[in-house]
Amino acid sequence: MKLSARNQVKGTITRIAKGATTSHVSIDTGGTVLMASITNEAVADLKLEIGKQAYAVIKASDVMVGTDD
Repeated sequence: MKLSARNQVKGTITRIAKGATTSHVSIDTGGTVLMASITNEAVADLKLEIGKQAYAVIKASDVMVGTDD
């Protein structure tokens, strides 16, 4: 698989929380857990399951940064 997105992080699926139409998929990337909201259809098409290796691909036009100061 080749993508133009440069932010690709490999990890392990640790949780899939299915809703009526959307699932929240958690991917542990080695101590940091990223969560994506995707359709239930995408979960089925990708055959996602807990313990499976997957990539979090991040493509965003804006990234917000905050501090506690």
